Amino acid sequence: MPPRPVRRGRAVSGWVLGVDSGGSGLRAALARPAPDGRVTAASTFVSRTPVRTGVAGIDAGHLWEQLLPALPGMLERAAREEDGAQGHADPPTVAAVCVGAAGMATLGDDLRARLPRELAGLFGPVRLALAADAVTGYAGALGERAGAVVAAGTGMIALGTDLRVWRRVDGWGHLLGDCGSGAWIGRAGLEAAMRAHDGRAGGSAALLAAARERFGDPASLPGSLYPRPDRPAVLASFAPSVAAAAVAGDAVATAVLGEAGRQIAETAAAACPGSGEDAVLALTGGLLNIGAPLLDPLHAHLDRLLPGHRAVAAVGGPLEGALLVAARLATDGLRLPADDALLRVV
Repeated sequence: MPPRPVRRGRAVSGWVLGVDSGGSGLRAALARPAPDGRVTAASTFVSRTPVRTGVAGIDAGHLWEQLLPALPGMLERAAREEDGAQGHADPPTVAAVCVGAAGMATLGDDLRARLPRELAGLFGPVRLALAADAVTGYAGALGERAGAVVAAGTGMIALGTDLRVWRRVDGWGHLLGDCGSGAWIGRAGLEAAMRAHDGRAGGSAALLAAARERFGDPASLPGSLYPRPDRPAVLASFAPSVAAAAVAGDAVATAVLGEAGRQIAETAAAACPGSGEDAVLALTGGLLNIGAPLLDPLHAHLDRLLPGHRAVAAVGGPLEGALLVAARLATDGLRLPADDALLRVV
C-alpha cells in the first residue's frame, strides 16, 4: 500500500524536519524549537540501510523511498504532542527542512536537483537546506559559534568557520587522504604486518600475529581486500588491533598511533580559525575511543600547533545539527555561512 499523503494542517510555531544520511543508515527527526532556541526531537525515524551512491552521486530516489513512508507516522506523533499543548488534531505543517548527507559536497547533485521538488510537492512551500554531513556535524557539536570540529572515524575530516566562510580540511577518502583516520591506522598497521611477513625492516611481529588472527593467511589478504567496496571499513577494523599492540608495548604500533595523532592535529589546526582562547575545537568520532595511545600524542601536537586553544565537548551529533539548521532557517536566523557545496539554502 502506498504511503498516505501528508495532510497540510494549520501552521504552528516552527515544526522542522532534520535528516541525517550516512554510512550507517538514514535518520530523521521532527522538532518544534523552544522559545529559548533549544531544539529537541519529538518524533524520530531510523533506517539501517545506507542511501545508495550511483553514477549520479547520492541516490535521491533511494533516500526518498526510505523517508517518505515514515513521514506520516512521524507527523502524527508530533501532532499528538501538539494536541497535548494546544488541543487541536491537525498534523503540524513543516516550516523548514535540513538534509545532511555524507558526500553531499562532491556527490550531491542528484539530491540538489530532486529533493526541493519532492519536498515542495509533499509539504508545499518549505525552506530547505542541503548540507554536507560535516556541516550538520559541526552544527550539532558547536552550534553557530566560530571554531572547528574534527570528525575522526573510518575517515577523517575537519570543518572550521569564522561564520563568514567554511574551511574544509581533508575528507578526501582513504586513497587520497583521511590522514590519521581509522582506515589510515589500519592500513599502516597492516603494512607493518606485511613487512614482518616478508622479513623487511619496519615490520611488527605483534601486528603480523594480529593480522593473521583477524584475516587469516597474510599472503591472501590482497586478493580478499582489494576488490571489496567497503575497503575503508575493513582497514579501519584493524585499528583497534594496532591500539592493543601499542598498549602491549609494540614500538611500531606506538609509532603508527603517534603519527596518526600528529596528522589529526595538523588537520584540526588547518581548519581552526582564531588563535589562543579564540581557537575553539571539538573532537568527535568513534576513533577517539582508541584512548591514550592515540589521544596522548594528538593532544601534545594540538598544544604545539594551537597553543592556548579551547577544547570543548560536542553538544550533539549530525542529526541534532540538521534540526538546528532547519530551526534557524524557519526564523531566518541561520548564522552559519552558505556554500554551494557544503551548505546550500533553497
